[in-house]
Amino acid sequence: MVDRKDIGSWLTGPDTSGISKYPGERLGLPESGPGSIARAGRRIVAIMIDWGIALLISNFAFGGDSWATLAVFAIEQTLLVGTLGYSIGHRIMGIAVIKPGGGTPGPLAGLVRAVLLCLVIPAVIFDPDQRGLHDKAMNTLLIRR
Repeated sequence: MVDRKDIGSWLTGPDTSGISKYPGERLGLPESGPGSIARAGRRIVAIMIDWGIALLISNFAFGGDSWATLAVFAIEQTLLVGTLGYSIGHRIMGIAVIKPGGGTPGPLAGLVRAVLLCLVIPAVIFDPDQRGLHDKAMNTLLIRR
């Protein structure tokens, strides 16, 4: 005779014991509030603010050249995120980039993260903890402050 536990049942549904309940749970972060993973809404508004700033600078200094806009955006991300842990958009939206143990990412992480962010695709592919490939590559977290 076959035991029901051996074959499972479609009535019980899939095994969800290894799935986290909220983004950041597997990383030991709180579900909400300060220190929790920054959600998509804050991230999108922050990047729109940063892109708008880059566009303004590019329009005044480089006649709106699209490559110059991208370069200004990358420089802002590299310098500010690498040294302070946040860009202007991040600061306005109350989010920051940190290493898992705390602290700022550092210049190399800021540079690599900015380059991958400018490629767009790594930023829109993310894991269950809502970490984009650019954050996973540099082992960084985007959290609420």
